[in-house]
Amino acid sequence: MRLVMNVLTVALLMVGSALTTHAANVTDKGLILYFSFDAAKGGKLVDETGGGNDGEIVDGAKIVKDEAVYGSGSMLFEKGPDSVTVDSFKELEDYTDNSYLFWLNFTDPNSGGWDQIIAKKAPGSDRSPGIWTCNRVPLHIHYRFNPGNAGTHCAGPDGENDTFDENKWYHIAGVKEKAELKFYVDGKEVVKIAVPKDHAQGAEKLYIGRTGYNAAKFYIDDLYVYDRALSAKEVVSVMDGELLPVEPSDKVSTTWGQLKTRRD
Repeated sequence: MRLVMNVLTVALLMVGSALTTHAANVTDKGLILYFSFDAAKGGKLVDETGGGNDGEIVDGAKIVKDEAVYGSGSMLFEKGPDSVTVDSFKELEDYTDNSYLFWLNFTDPNSGGWDQIIAKKAPGSDRSPGIWTCNRVPLHIHYRFNPGNAGTHCAGPDGENDTFDENKWYHIAGVKEKAELKFYVDGKEVVKIAVPKDHAQGAEKLYIGRTGYNAAKFYIDDLYVYDRALSAKEVVSVMDGELLPVEPSDKVSTTWGQLKTRRD
């Protein structure tokens, strides 16, 4: 019996090690910001990378518990002024290659203007990247970089000029590598387009929701920001919940928790 127990213990340790090693290989490198949107504390969203770059809920946006893809909550932006801001930090200012990945659920049509989803500002620019809905009532995503205001124009689940549905969750990923942007929806690359290799960057805030533009109307869940370009396989791993919640940076990757479970 003791021999059997010892064998089982070793086997479980090997499985656990394999899981954490797989996750660490994907998540350790270049993850600079992560919000689960499961909870807010004192008007702030905790940066769950342990980097301390918390988001401030400026006006209106709120955590809701009845609508989420992973975990116990998501964040709702239901009015134009709703906003979350993240103060600039070195990795956010300096990246050239980068990846933004998040779940998105539009609750209302576009207003007819440029409605903001996410923007990383830089001196003289709000496109590092800037992510809006297009100024058309059907829902599209306008994902752009400066200089040159280059990127997707009005993209949807099947590429340019396709439309998103309301009240449906989509996984969105924008991966900038050198002078190219790959735009993914639900793990599928739907647009590949030229963008500036050296885009505008510098010490200005990251915004979710309203900037100088009113917020779009949407839920957002599980926002990951990397200062490198993720592979297509990694994009799917993020979408499928194979990445683990990150412990504070003074803890090693092998302390990460269980694989995330999607709520269907």
